[in-house]
Amino acid sequence: MAAEIMNWTGHVLKGTRDKLGEIRKRPEGRRTGVYILLGEDTTGGRLAYIGQSDDVGKRLAQHDAKKDFWTEVVIVTSKDANLTSAHVRYLEASLVRMAKSLSRVPLANGNDPSGGAELPEADASDMDYFIEQLRILLPVLGVDLFRGRAPRTAPPTTLEAPRSEALPDTSEVAAGAEASPVFHLRLAKLGIDARAQVIDGEFTVLAGSLISAQMRPSAGKSDGNTRNFVGRSVVHSKVMSDASALPSGILARLQRDIVFTSPSAASAVVQGKATANGRRDWTTGAGVKYAQWEDRGVE
Repeated sequence: MAAEIMNWTGHVLKGTRDKLGEIRKRPEGRRTGVYILLGEDTTGGRLAYIGQSDDVGKRLAQHDAKKDFWTEVVIVTSKDANLTSAHVRYLEASLVRMAKSLSRVPLANGNDPSGGAELPEADASDMDYFIEQLRILLPVLGVDLFRGRAPRTAPPTTLEAPRSEALPDTSEVAAGAEASPVFHLRLAKLGIDARAQVIDGEFTVLAGSLISAQMRPSAGKSDGNTRNFVGRSVVHSKVMSDASALPSGILARLQRDIVFTSPSAASAVVQGKATANGRRDWTTGAGVKYAQWEDRGVE
């Protein structure tokens, strides 16, 4: 697949490893550019590698012989062939830093690239704009390595917050044109007090949220409920690896932002339940339900 943005000099080519021979014959495969290898690690989790070369196709042939994990490759070059070695070293270093900051997919890169010699201010500005456009285009191709914003972290906590304490809507949390209003899910009896935003199109529960530290089996015994409980338990266990359990053993505080597949998935995990209606459970400070916010402007 090839993709471009009108009036942008960049060009993106995505292909599978078994098409490497064809990729190397294409003009993009012989240009100076950056590339991203995508695949799985030995446990089945996602893994990526970011590199650069004056001859991308030649470098990919070397990786084909030495790196086993990758199954897909994304090549980023310039339509006007104006990317130089200095430019792509800057892009490589910037993309590696961004990928590590976002922490969506682990990198197989052994070292952090230096970025080479410092670019002139105008060139650095051009490359920063180049990256902005790349972040728009890559998700269209199914590559979410650079999607979202750097996870926000919460300060270490050793004491349970009072159950009547509401987490504040700070301007810092709500900032960003790509972010929605802050939504809340509060259950006073259980002490649950979570916040979330839609950030870059993804439902994200924010660092500092108080969530259930345990999964609570539902009363239903149907096969559907059992499957849902098992599935949610797996997700809840992964979320708890990014949370700090409070002394009560009932609650945990998220130490970083967590992206969920939907508001309902987020609501279920936050409450420790097999199922939940996130479109109804999450509300803004003004009392607007997520479903109402999502349907805004719809006739």
